[in-house]
This record gives sequence, structure tokens and C-alpha cells, in this order.
Amino acid sequence: MARRLTVIIEKEGSGYVAICPEFDVASQGDSVEEARKNIKEALELFFEVAPREEVKRRLRGEVYVTQVEVTAACVAKAHWQADLSPSHRAWIRKDPAARRIPSLARLYNH
Repeated sequence: MARRLTVIIEKEGSGYVAICPEFDVASQGDSVEEARKNIKEALELFFEVAPREEVKRRLRGEVYVTQVEVTAACVAKAHWQADLSPSHRAWIRKDPAARRIPSLARLYNH
């Protein structure tokens, strides 16, 4: 049975980080293609070995990936991390998947 899942791939340093938000599974690779291949393999392995209860527990509801437009003044802020709301900081602290993305992990200890 095939299922279409969301995967977000982000450039991080000299490599790429891939995350599937529906199941909180992450992987990485040296290229976008390798990160995509690795996350697919990680997901297949997860479904192969995880108990059914774990799969149910980790499944998140609907996930939407979209883009928003912000004003140039917001984009120009040199230290945008300092402007994160307490709820965003709480999400980063609470969500293990967020902490595996290096750009968010830097915020975890702040």
C-alpha cells in the first residue's frame, strides 16, 4: 500500500535535512536527491519496524505547506530568532523533529 507523505528538505551547511512532519521522521543527505532517498528509506524502515500503536501515536493530522509574504522590514532583521514568540519557542522545545533541524536546534537552548 502506497501513501503520499509530506517531506520538507532544507539546505543546512553543506548538506540537506529532510523531515516528514506527519510522522516526525527525519534524515539527511549531501544533495537534495540523497536526502529525498534517505527520508524515503527512513520512513519505510519506520513503517516496517514500528509497532502499530507507535505509528498511530505519531501520526499527525492534516499538514499544510504553504508560503506567506512578509514585509521587507521583517526580512531585513539581522537577528530574527530573537523575535520569535514564546509559542514558537515552546514548539521548538517540545517538538523533537524541530530540534533535529540545525537552524531550529540553535534556538532550542535560547
